[in-house]
Amino acid sequence: MTDDVLDTRGGRVLVSVAAGVAGLAGSYAVTGNAPAFLASPVERTLARTMPGAIVSFAITTLGSLGQQLNLLTAIVVAGLFVALAARAAILAGDAANNRLLPSVGTAVVTWAVAAALTGELVLSAGAALPAAGVVVLAQALDAAGGHTTPISSKRRRALSTVGVALGASVLGYRLGGQRTPTATAADAPTLAAPGADLDDAQTKLDAASDRSLDVDGLDSLVSETFFEVDINSIDPQVDAGEWTLSVTGAVEQEVTLDYDELQGMAAENRFSTLRCVGDSRNGKKMDTALWTGVPVDQLLDEAGVQSGCECVMLRATDDYYEEFPIEALRGGLLVYGMNGKVLPRGHGYPVRALVPGHWGEVNVKWLTEIEVLEREAEGYWEQRGWQGTGPVKPVAKLHHAELLDDGRRRLAGHAYAGLRGVSRVEVSTDGGETWADATLSDPLPAVDGDGAAEDAWRQWVYAYDPPSGGHTAVVRMVDGEGTVQTAEETNPVPSGPSGWVSREFA
Repeated sequence: MTDDVLDTRGGRVLVSVAAGVAGLAGSYAVTGNAPAFLASPVERTLARTMPGAIVSFAITTLGSLGQQLNLLTAIVVAGLFVALAARAAILAGDAANNRLLPSVGTAVVTWAVAAALTGELVLSAGAALPAAGVVVLAQALDAAGGHTTPISSKRRRALSTVGVALGASVLGYRLGGQRTPTATAADAPTLAAPGADLDDAQTKLDAASDRSLDVDGLDSLVSETFFEVDINSIDPQVDAGEWTLSVTGAVEQEVTLDYDELQGMAAENRFSTLRCVGDSRNGKKMDTALWTGVPVDQLLDEAGVQSGCECVMLRATDDYYEEFPIEALRGGLLVYGMNGKVLPRGHGYPVRALVPGHWGEVNVKWLTEIEVLEREAEGYWEQRGWQGTGPVKPVAKLHHAELLDDGRRRLAGHAYAGLRGVSRVEVSTDGGETWADATLSDPLPAVDGDGAAEDAWRQWVYAYDPPSGGHTAVVRMVDGEGTVQTAEETNPVPSGPSGWVSREFA
């Protein structure tokens, strides 16, 4: 009887798991947070096959934690693939009494599995070689330890193997982080497009800064951080040089253009607010940016729309798709810039759709196709029980409260009503019995610089003398048509939240 780690059932399992950890670490080291990472295709499969009820629960209850749990599950599953490959190779080597087979077999099988999942033959070596290296290490430690050493020595060899695997995971995480492209608007490079007026963009951004209310802790009119919601834990990594957009389906002629052609077309800079249909009444999934892009009508007119249902399906690189009335798309933009910079990867680089006044889900990122439909069809979220393709519901959010030095309490937030605009925000400090007008920020400038942006939020602020004892503050908005926001409370599922926002103060 021997004391080699690989000659015991527990030892083989331990080495196999260590190989799985090392394989994942190696894959991340060479790819970063990209679709070629071994766990990415597993995560995509999970996200697209989960029942609608689970997806809805994850969005409305868990939020970003839901995506993180999905990615963690995918990492565990991908690691198990590598661990099983290593275990099979070790057992085969034992059966054949061949010391080369465990390491070589681990490398070959892991490489084959990774290549099959990711479609990346060369990058799959990042998973295969570290996994095989762990098996080689375990064999080397066994050979160095001999066959008659105490049990404690075997444990030291096992711990050494695990330690190397954990060390590889730390190194892989650091290297992979360095290879992950920027996903934030603040770190994106400055936009340089022949068809864009960058001086106009800067003028508009300066105006937005000047018009933001001076309330510390309240997000400015142009969001410093912009929410990200999509069906991916790992976003697509698209090469703009290979990207194309096609208008297909019920058209007189299909139209296709590339990134350079799009950037050469006359563009506009437009302030627009996006709100997620899965947002809560007073949630944080609503933000505003200055978007630079080409009016989509130019492509639709060139293609010659002949839709039988007056509806369109937008499709993306990540296999996301959403259907909605084509009238909503008219007046929209094909966006390649955000706040005077290149559109970040997390917001749809190289090109996304901007559909004014509608829920965020139809503003498709990583856009590749506009399919004009003959008959209605269900989009990704509609197949999962949502109906969020219509206009956004009005909301006044209360995101800031503070006591001023003079004893008054100051409340502040944002209000948004899509294309209907915001004319007033009303605040009640007695639970909705009486109402007073809040102070609004000046509207963001329109595309031509004159008048108000047609699809952008406004900030509001209201200060008052708080009554003695507890009280409830309530906020509501009045749109540009004079309609008061409904008090009826609805949940995000299936067509977005509604209702007044309130907050209790002691």
